[in-house]
Amino acid sequence: MTTPKKLFIKTYGCQMNVYDSERMAETLGGSGYVETDTPDDADMILLNTCHIREKAAEKIYSELGRYKHLKAAKPDLKIGVAGCVAQAEGKEIMRRQPMVDLVVGPQSYHRLPELEAKAASGKKAIDTDFPEEDKFEKLKNRPKAKRAPAAFLTVQEGCDKFCAFCVVPYTRGAEVSRPASRILDEARDLVDRGVREITLLGQNVNAYHGAGIDGGEWGLARLIWELDKVDGLERIRFTTSHPNDMADDLIEAHGTCAKLMPYLHLPVQSGSNKILKRMNRSHDAESYLRLIERIRAARPDILLSGDFIVGFPEETEEDFQDTMSLIREVKYGQAYSFKYSTRPGTPAAERDQLPEDVKSDRLQRLQALIADQQKSIQDNMVGREVSVLFERPGRFDNQMVGKSEYLHAVHVRGDNIKVGDIHRIRITKSNRNSLDGVLA
Repeated sequence: MTTPKKLFIKTYGCQMNVYDSERMAETLGGSGYVETDTPDDADMILLNTCHIREKAAEKIYSELGRYKHLKAAKPDLKIGVAGCVAQAEGKEIMRRQPMVDLVVGPQSYHRLPELEAKAASGKKAIDTDFPEEDKFEKLKNRPKAKRAPAAFLTVQEGCDKFCAFCVVPYTRGAEVSRPASRILDEARDLVDRGVREITLLGQNVNAYHGAGIDGGEWGLARLIWELDKVDGLERIRFTTSHPNDMADDLIEAHGTCAKLMPYLHLPVQSGSNKILKRMNRSHDAESYLRLIERIRAARPDILLSGDFIVGFPEETEEDFQDTMSLIREVKYGQAYSFKYSTRPGTPAAERDQLPEDVKSDRLQRLQALIADQQKSIQDNMVGREVSVLFERPGRFDNQMVGKSEYLHAVHVRGDNIKVGDIHRIRITKSNRNSLDGVLA
């Protein structure tokens, strides 16, 4: 009997990278690999990288440096770099870290078995093309292993927006939507394997425009309504959205589709119209606020999340205060916020940059406001009943942890709660980043 080879994958960044890592592990399973939780006994180490965060490439080079002793002790160990840094850096990764055996971009990871075989023969393997074939179709024969109750499902990739700060159009390519039939097949497969909640993923997920099963082109709302018919699928979410693609039927679905959860991540990035224009966001603060009004009219209890960049080139204190005013008006339940950092090749990287201390001060003030809003919303949950999908055991005896429909983490103690159960829970306490509750 052949001894399985061990694969260690370290995933950086967004939910789409989490999904991609799962698919990479599945496709390498056909080459005899099983996953391991530690790089120390791995036969292959694969870093699935993200280019969004500050100094992303340098952090990957540092991480690779930490594996040099493993490569020295085990020369047959294969080391690979996948994802957006791989796409952006290409051969430069192998030049700076000669121990790297393979480099593969996010559109080519269905070719991993061939790349792994080439690396195993002692040759360097690199693929950062944007191939014509559908990688998802190439990967459709996935193992039938049991899955966690919540899963990601990529429906759209790439971006045509070309925001001035973003590398996604260069690393993920143009917007491409998967055919609805293949998404539905994958969703049913996930449900058969124990999944009860699916989050639909895309760089601009609400720009989805895939081929429908009726021969026409479907938008995201139509796809959601078809997923609503899947027996055993109890919850649907989607991320990440662009304000310009929030169509009327998608807003309506939030008020009428029971399986679509009352949570929406809708990045605005800035509350200053001047900065939004410089970012090439193609919307302004007023249109965003009107959109929020329409969404809340359709689903009054919806919890909103956002993205914010502070310290963008030319941002003044007045511009920053416009962002703070928008945050106060919207009242976010959650948000992701960052100091602007340059991305080589993007328009904003060529502009005059703000001092780091100014960016740090603004980020601290913005995050304090978001934290206050998040805590206030969580505190208002005390005494309410929510529906919780339980995903894993907690740290304490008889404790289980799950997510409410609003994506709050909820801790509950109970002898009869199992992973995959959905229960009504009465919230008893608000913590810093989670809630406590009891069976209702």
